[in-house]
Amino acid sequence: MARINYVELPVADTERAKRFYGSAFAWDFADFGPSYAATVSGDTDIGFQADPAERTKAALPVIDVENIAIALAAVQVAGGEITAPIFGFPGGQRFHFRDPDGHELAVTQTAGHASA
Repeated sequence: MARINYVELPVADTERAKRFYGSAFAWDFADFGPSYAATVSGDTDIGFQADPAERTKAALPVIDVENIAIALAAVQVAGGEITAPIFGFPGGQRFHFRDPDGHELAVTQTAGHASA
């Protein structure tokens, strides 16, 4: 089956984006020139949201974490804006945030991950 395995976000400042995501999620980056950096974390699933009240205006990358409360705090400390506080959904919990470039992303903790 074909799978999406990469999400690319346009940013105003590569170094600022690296600082934000490195601080919030402890990601490491490889630089591919003066204005491009990337990390590869493995396969990515895709979901479809048809509810007009729930769907986002653009693609919504979703980051899976082991502890959603720690991730929420890390996003805030790194400078992210929480756009939807932690809420439950079938299979886990999730929150949404906006990064310093204005991209909306989500963070999820699936039911298989136990909060510490």
